[in-house]
Formats: sequence, C-alpha cells, structure tokens
Amino acid sequence: MISVPFKVLLALTVVCSLINPASAQQRQVTEVAPGVKKISIGQADKFSPYSFCDEKPQLAAMQQLPAAKLPFDINNIAVAITDRGVVVEVPLDGDEQLYGFGLQIGSFNQRGLRKKPIVNDNPSNDLGYTHGPTTFYVSNKGYGILVNTSRYTTFYCGSTSRNNGAVAAVKQTNGGNSVEDLYANRSGASGVVSADVPGAKGIEIYVFEGPDMLSAMQRYNLFSGGGALPAIWGLGVKYRVKADFKQDEVKKTAAYFRNNHIPVDVLGLEPRWQTTAYSCSYVWNKDFFPNPQNLIDSMKLQGYHINLWEHAFVNPASPLYEPLKNKSGNYLVWNGLVPDFANAATSKLFAGYHENTFIKQGISGFKMDECDNSNLSYGSATWSFPEHSRFPSGIDGEQMHQLFGLLYQKSIYNVYKQNNIRTYLDVRASSSFASSYPAALYSDTYEHDEYIRMVVNSGFSGMIWSPEVRESNTVKDLMRRSQTAVLSAQTLYNSWYLQNPPWLQINKEKNNHDELMADSKQIEADVRQLLNFRMSLLPYLYNAFAEYHFKGIPPFRALVMDYPNDEKVFGIWDEYMIGQGILAAPLTEKADQRKIYLPAGNWYDFNTGKKMEGGKEYTIQPTYTQLPIFIKEGTILPLAKPLEYVAPNSQFDITCYVYGDNAKGTLFEDDGITFNYEKGKYNSIGLSYENGKGKLNRKGSFGNKRYAIKKWEVVK
Repeated sequence: MISVPFKVLLALTVVCSLINPASAQQRQVTEVAPGVKKISIGQADKFSPYSFCDEKPQLAAMQQLPAAKLPFDINNIAVAITDRGVVVEVPLDGDEQLYGFGLQIGSFNQRGLRKKPIVNDNPSNDLGYTHGPTTFYVSNKGYGILVNTSRYTTFYCGSTSRNNGAVAAVKQTNGGNSVEDLYANRSGASGVVSADVPGAKGIEIYVFEGPDMLSAMQRYNLFSGGGALPAIWGLGVKYRVKADFKQDEVKKTAAYFRNNHIPVDVLGLEPRWQTTAYSCSYVWNKDFFPNPQNLIDSMKLQGYHINLWEHAFVNPASPLYEPLKNKSGNYLVWNGLVPDFANAATSKLFAGYHENTFIKQGISGFKMDECDNSNLSYGSATWSFPEHSRFPSGIDGEQMHQLFGLLYQKSIYNVYKQNNIRTYLDVRASSSFASSYPAALYSDTYEHDEYIRMVVNSGFSGMIWSPEVRESNTVKDLMRRSQTAVLSAQTLYNSWYLQNPPWLQINKEKNNHDELMADSKQIEADVRQLLNFRMSLLPYLYNAFAEYHFKGIPPFRALVMDYPNDEKVFGIWDEYMIGQGILAAPLTEKADQRKIYLPAGNWYDFNTGKKMEGGKEYTIQPTYTQLPIFIKEGTILPLAKPLEYVAPNSQFDITCYVYGDNAKGTLFEDDGITFNYEKGKYNSIGLSYENGKGKLNRKGSFGNKRYAIKKWEVVK
C-alpha cells in the first residue's frame, strides 16, 4: 500500500469492479486518516452517523500509532446493491473473535451471533437492542469495521453459509431429537461477517487498521475527535435526589452529606423541578423551587454542582414551543414536539435557550432522558414517535431514532464548549462517533451482571457507561453495586424515589417513611469508605481519561483489548482494565467469592499486597469495603488524600504506591474545568521509581500545581 502524506490528506483511490445483481458499479477506497480507509459505493445516505461528527480527527496522534496493517486485502470486502438495499461482506477467519455493535447489554463476544443494533429503552433477548447502538465492531485480529448508516442494520457474525452448489452432509449427533440439537447450526458457517442494510442505495464503510485490536480502537476514537475529557469534578460522586423534593429538602440533603463527610460533587434534580415534565416546559416550578438562583448559588458555595433532568420533547407551555413548531417532526410525543436535531438551526435554538436560561445561571449539566425509543419488544410500548415520521430536514423516523440521543447530547455539549466550560452529562442513548462527548449512558434496567458487562462493552463503542445504584435487595446487593459504581466511569446513586440515601434503608417503603435500618450508621461508614477510595482514585482516573482524549485508549476496556492473543480472555466479560495498570473484577450479591483470571505478567492484590503470577486463575473473597482490583507489575498508582468534593482550586496530596522494582506512571494536570488544555495549557507529569528512589518530571505550560507528591510507598 502506498504511504499517504497527511499534510495534504492526499486521497488514494482504488477503482475496482463490484459483483452486483443489477450492474457493475465503481467503488472508491480512500485513505481519510492514518490507518483509516473509507470504501464508498453508490448513493450514500445523507443522514449518516459520520455526517454529524463535527470533531476533527486527531491526525498527529494517529500518526504516532504503530504502522497500520490489515489481516486481509481491503478489496476482499464485498458490497452488493440490490432492489432490497445493500449487503456488505467482510472476510472472517475461522478462529477470529468479534466485539462491539455498541453498548450491548446481553452479549460480549459476538462471534456466531445475529445482531441488530437498534436504539431501545429496554434492551432484551440479546437481539442487539441497546441504549447505544453502533454499526461498528472490532476483531482480535487487529482491525475495526464501521458501516456508516443510521438505518436499522442486521449483522450476521459468521453465522451464515452460502449455497455454493456442493453442500456437504452434516452428521447428526446423539440426542438429535431434542429441540436444541435440531436447531443447532453445525453447517460450518462461511468466513464472512454480513451486514444487511435495507433501503440503502449506496454505502460508506470505514476500515480502522491495527496492527492490533487496541490500535484499531484508538484509531476509531481519535478519528472521532479523541476521547471525552470530562470536568474533573464529574469523576467524583453524583447523587440524584427524590423526584418530588422541594428546594429546602435539596438543601437538607446537601447538608447531610457535608455534615457526615460523605463525598458528593453533583446533586441531580429529577422531573418536578419543571412546571411540566412529560412533555417538558424547561421552566422552573416555583411551587417547588421558589428561588432557583439561590439554590444554585448556595450549593456552589458548599462545593456542589447542579444537574437538571429533562428530555427533548417540547410541551405547548414551553417558551421553546412556538420557535420550534415548524422545526419539528410530524408526530408528537406526550403531546410535545420532537425537535429536528438533524437541522443545525433547530439545535441552535434548543441549545441557545439552555445556555441563556440555565448554563449562564450556573447549571453544570443535564440528564437527557427518554431519547431511546419505546420498548420494541412489546406491542404496548408506543410512547415514542413512529419510524415513518418525517422531519423538515428530510430525515425519517428510523434514522432519527438511531441518531436522536447523539444529536441531543451534541447540542447541549457544544454550548458548554462554546462557553469554555467543561461538563459531564447523562444521556440515555448514543450512537457511532460519540467518543468525544462527555456523556454517561444509563438505563432503567437493573440487572447487576448486565451493568458489569456494559462497563466492559463500553470500551468497544467509544461510549461512557454509568452503572448507577438505586434500590437493593440486601445490604450485600447495595455494597456490591456500590463497588461496581466506584470502579466505573461515573459513580452515581439515583434516589429519585427514595426519601433517604439507600445505604440508610434498603427497603423502599420504610425508607420513604424515615424508618432507618438499625445498623444504618455502620453501612453509611462502609459506603463512605468506598466513596473515599473513589476520591483517592481521581488523579489516576483523570489521567486515564486524558489518555482517552489524546491517545484514544479507552479508560475502561475488556481484557481482550490488551491481550488479544490469549484465548482465555476471549469470553471474559466480568473483568476489565481501568487505565493502564488496574484490573477490576466486580462481584454481585450472588456469591461471596468468585474466580478471576489474571493475564500474563505479575499482578498484586490491592487489598493484601500479595504478588500473583499471571496466566492463572484464582479465587477471591473480598469484603464489602475491599475493592476487587489487582495492580499490574510496573505500575505507579497515585492515590490522593480523599476530598469531599473537587473545588476549582483543590490540590491533591498524593501517595505514589510502587508495584515492582522499576515502575512508571503519568499524571495529567490542568485546571480541570475549561477547554484551555486544547490550547496547550496543561502539564504532563512523569512518575518513575528506580533504584529505590522516586522521581517526578513535570512538563507543560499550566502554571498551577494541582498535584503534590507527598510520599512513595513500595508494595512488596
């Protein structure tokens, strides 16, 4: 392949024939960024995911990745355009493992499955329905494929066989009369991944080259503009108060946290802050919040940020209704308008109102709910707009559903960015090329196993997942869920239907009658210990997100991404890497102990300091306050003295824990609240420990010091 200089982004075009039932058409293969090629053929849709990606590829960072490589000839990707639509076929090796298709809830390794990644508010039955659908997957052979469409697309992941005229007989196995045996697919599926895109008249396919799985994922994230870098306070603790709390009750809750030294950075207000919520007015309910500016200002003085719940459907009582009436779809949702976010003027109107009414008054973020369609698994779920909806921009309802959450979060995020204010949003749907948006997805589902799986799958999607804590069956359930939340991208307690924090009373009815558990103060102390660890971990987490932004490395990712040749990790969905040096292995309430697998190398049990040889399985039995994490040899883990909240001028006093005789680490240092880092206003701090001595090397143009290294401790 010819090397392409990217000073001018010279396009490499390959014209080749296409086997097409209708006619032979030309296709182009264009190198659009280092290690990223685009196949174009036919008349591609106007409203594709990449058409809405405003962030520019980080070309300089992409050039620093290892030399691009594909395990097959790109011209072997076949495309057929028929009266039905488009079919794409990508070569697939017999031992190849596949991951992705967005934030999948019910599956991990997608090899052999049929997946239809469609946005849906209650994913079920492993159909591919998800809050965060993408038409993107990655292979352990070292590449990624994205079919650039917002149409409902079905992927057959090595699960089909062609009729080539000479079909070999398949021997029936014992037990052949069972339903499972009769329906089993033993046909030796052909070596392709097929993508079926009904209705399309052409297609664009993005190919992200390796040479390894992590490099391919880095290229995807960097091509999307680089990974998100949230405000540093957003990586602390978020707590959503009861939906019907009034202003004084919010203040009372805030006082409880500070009086009891429980770390919380963000307070979230649920629907009743508005005059109408389904659909939304975006107007303060003065019966509940008579002086919202006083609330915002008084909470700020105590170190809190305020986050507001909403959704995008505009009520007739809203000031936005008249301006958006002719800029919305031809169907209503909860008697509210559906804004045409595919139109830039519509997004500007919607976002501009939020800027002037909330953001300039000090609101730090929004929870963007209900943007993920009705539950497609049930005929009775009909609240959202139909797929045959039409919008002034020309986009249809099917495509709008797939893009709605992405365009919604983009509208709000862009206003913050224009004001040079960083945020950390919540959103219930996203899509492809969302890597740069600091928006954590969440779900009304609540299976703990699935929540852990989505932490792992988020690394294949360029998305951020929030396994929030709500109700609990038992104290064990509460504590194990709290551990998972602490070991995720967003630590969130959602008490929208609880009078008191869930650690004071796990029973909903008793909680709302102020009947606290007899041992509530002890459980509170245990939760405080977990949350203090989260606050200690902030410098490390913040650096992991900086590496996400500048290098494209997912801060939370499956073991297979770092160890793509280790067959033992191909199916491990309940362990994951955090940053470069931490392996997490969460537990649920189902068991007091679990088996873990540690990949090659040496690891250290964080709780005991015990050195453990990799390539082996172990059984662990952590207590409720012992986080199930293992530290990779050669890691310097910078843990800070825990803060109750992160202020603009907070300094982190850090102890560097050294794992191994020679170890290295880094810290990213900036103001944590603006986009000045994009202008180079940050420091990179190199940490090293050799020959019994720790060293710090601070480089950069950020004048202040957020981190103070107080001591070094070697773990033996």
